[in-house]
Amino acid sequence: QVQLVESGGGLVQAGGSLRLSCLASGSNFRFSTMGWYRQAPGKQRELVAVISSAGSTKYADSVKGRFTISRTNAKNTVYLQMNSLKPEDTAVYYCNLKYYADDYWGQGTQVTVSS
Repeated sequence: QVQLVESGGGLVQAGGSLRLSCLASGSNFRFSTMGWYRQAPGKQRELVAVISSAGSTKYADSVKGRFTISRTNAKNTVYLQMNSLKPEDTAVYYCNLKYYADDYWGQGTQVTVSS
């Protein structure tokens, strides 16, 4: 069983930065695709960024050029560096791990961007 624990959320002013971290348990982290998703009130959960086991990345158009996803396999951790934050980035951010048919989610961390 994999557990994902997010940290790093909080309240920040527009234009500011935050770095989210997600620590994963288990031994398959380095072979897994890791992703960050977010869900704003009244909206569906959406993809923010993903990084493959080989390090390939993909971003939502709304965050390209502002957010960076990265991973440190030795620490079983994936990061999301968020710069130039906007009020519309306010949401609960969730970490996701995919390994073949296995699909795990963290409990989420709140990010609030004030204008």
